[in-house]
Formats: sequence, structure tokens, C-alpha cells
Amino acid sequence: MGESKRRREQLGEKYGQAEPILPWLPITKQQSQDFMKWTSRGTWAMIIVVIAFWITLRFIGPSLGWWSLVD
Repeated sequence: MGESKRRREQLGEKYGQAEPILPWLPITKQQSQDFMKWTSRGTWAMIIVVIAFWITLRFIGPSLGWWSLVD
């Protein structure tokens, strides 16, 4: 009997299901990887938004007469 069959018999219904990170935490490894991927993308998107806002406020704003926002 191969290792796969042995493992399938040993795990029973749990065979092929995603493993949780910790036994008491109902989050799977794939869910945690997806969370990290999306939070990283969101962080970089917000960094770009902040930089664009700063450039607008600092350089474009004064040329349009928005001095009250800069001072």
C-alpha cells in the first residue's frame, strides 16, 4: 500500500481538506496567504495615493492658487 493510501485511510474525512494554521484558529494557510497578498497590494495602493495627493498639494495646488491649503 502506498503512502497516499495510508494517509487517506488515517485522515478519513479530513483527507484533502485545508489545514488550519493553529488547531484553535479557524483560518487556513491559503486564507492567510490571500490576506497577506491583499493587504500588501492595499498598502502599496495607499502609498501611491498619498504620494499623488502630496504632489498635487505641494506643486499643482500653489499654481492654481490653493495657498491656503499649503500654509
